[in-house]
Amino acid sequence: MKPRLPPIGNAWSKLPRIVRDLSHELGKKIDLVMHGAETELDRQVLELIKDPLTHMVRNSADHGLEMPEDRVASGKQQTGKIVLEAFHEGGHIIIKITDDGRGLNSEKIKKKVVESGLASEAELEGMSKQQIQNFIMRAGFSTAEKVTNVSGRGVGMDVVRSNIEKIGGTIVLTSEEGEGSTFTIKIPLTLAIVSALIVECCGERFAVPQTSVVELVRASTNNNSDHTIEMINGSPVLRLRDHLLPLVHLNEIMRLETAADEVADRSEVKGSEEFIIVIQVASFVFGIVVDRVFDTEEIVVKPIAPILKNLSIFSGNTILGDGSVIMILDPNGIAAMSGDAVVNSDDASKEEASQARTQDEKIALLVFRAGGKDPKAVPLSLVARLEEIDVGTIEEANGKKVVQYRGQLMPLTTIDDDIEIKEEGRQPVLVFSDQDRTMGLVVEEIVDIVEDQLDVEMISDIDGYVGSAVIREKATDIIDVGYCLSKCFGSWFGDAETRPFGDNGGKQKVLLVDDSPFFRNMLVPLLKTAGYDVSTAENGAEALKKRDTGETFDIIISDIEMPEMDGFTFAEEIKGDDRWNGTPIVALSSHTTPGDFDRGRAVGFSDYIAKFDRDSLMSALSQTLKECGSAK
Repeated sequence: MKPRLPPIGNAWSKLPRIVRDLSHELGKKIDLVMHGAETELDRQVLELIKDPLTHMVRNSADHGLEMPEDRVASGKQQTGKIVLEAFHEGGHIIIKITDDGRGLNSEKIKKKVVESGLASEAELEGMSKQQIQNFIMRAGFSTAEKVTNVSGRGVGMDVVRSNIEKIGGTIVLTSEEGEGSTFTIKIPLTLAIVSALIVECCGERFAVPQTSVVELVRASTNNNSDHTIEMINGSPVLRLRDHLLPLVHLNEIMRLETAADEVADRSEVKGSEEFIIVIQVASFVFGIVVDRVFDTEEIVVKPIAPILKNLSIFSGNTILGDGSVIMILDPNGIAAMSGDAVVNSDDASKEEASQARTQDEKIALLVFRAGGKDPKAVPLSLVARLEEIDVGTIEEANGKKVVQYRGQLMPLTTIDDDIEIKEEGRQPVLVFSDQDRTMGLVVEEIVDIVEDQLDVEMISDIDGYVGSAVIREKATDIIDVGYCLSKCFGSWFGDAETRPFGDNGGKQKVLLVDDSPFFRNMLVPLLKTAGYDVSTAENGAEALKKRDTGETFDIIISDIEMPEMDGFTFAEEIKGDDRWNGTPIVALSSHTTPGDFDRGRAVGFSDYIAKFDRDSLMSALSQTLKECGSAK
């Protein structure tokens, strides 16, 4: 092995002269520092890595380092530094190329990406900074403003990444604008002897280089397992630690026939468990499903026969101790060949992000029965407590049924007048509470608490109901909480003396803008019960039509997530026009991160309230109107 492992310094010998020539050509002062030149690696790897290293150093000098006057202006020394470093780490060689230059400009990259059609602005919004920076490794991508003999030719980092991946290596970029960039290359120590994992598929054994193996997972099709296999858009994925991992079956890649090919449902033959090898290729992580996993072995790599050169899924072959010849799989080739499952693994990430957004849109609902077998539901956030009261404690007061509850009288009501309270035993009650007032809604049975999307499909004309929706695959009536409150208390949120009034002695006017009929039907009764004069609009465009006709309001409540014109755009439209720019706006949203709050304040929202947080909404309305009144 000794003659096969020359020092990496042999590949670095020409770099000082290249940097010196670039320094004169570009008019920059460049200092090249090299550490670890004595680090040994395979001669074959050394030859393959020489050109990529040269290109990356030239790239750092041209793109990375600023002109001397620019460096001085930004508080740096005139001389820019490029540091080349190499060291051993766990059977690999790590090579780092670092510069202290300008770093990558994410906004400039975004603009170039959109111009090149590689991604839309909407897709870029959902990407991290590192994902955006990685576009510089796409084929033909360049941010150079003009073509020179150094850069701007459209041949760059994509070739570097391709050459490194050919030898089973990876390249990772980290960059901070104004501080510099670092490229970290991880390559195998040698291509002659590698540690490999021996696996079996359809009776055939294969070797998988262990440098690409992240972990081994035994997965199950049983939903009760920690690691479960699911289907998204017809493709299998593994739910692993709350992330979706795209899967490929080795027998399908190899076109090996199994008994499972003869039936529609693979699980009928394969059973309830699968062996999955989690593989990482550069930034892509995916799983290969195999029948059996043996052990790891140190294998001597034999070059692949010329007749098989066109098969990218093989990197070579080897002879095991028992004399059998097996093929060595190339994870990069499998990633490329598996097509939609892996190379477009961004789709799986997008699907996961979509699922996360869908999860955000789900709300907790209390499902119960009252007045029949059909289920009914109410948002759980509106319910203060669930109680079972002894019917023997129910009394009559002021013509209403009441019960002594926590030191005060709590009135009881039902959704329908024909619902009868039990004559004996215990009666389930939903308790609604606001400050020192409570009310009990009598139900027959509390069924469950579920999280589901709420899409009211049939609007109800019956008092006490918003409409009907499909909850857990069952048609469910959604009750109108505002109706129940007003039925029990004439003034749930305050006495007549404390209700809000406008400057002219009338009720203060509120405009509620929300595309969801459910929220409009739920909030309108609550706001009217609190003493407000309420108008509604389905979207921002409809609300702006009210402005154009000369209508005025004391305060506006706007949803954020609306089609065509979202709440942020709506707020900007209001603040940009003299007619309503003095009207306070309160935002309602299911997304309540600090970033959402900051953006809401930036566009002019007076307050930002989570949907279904009734107490905070009423408090915000009262406080905002009071502050606006005192300001006047």
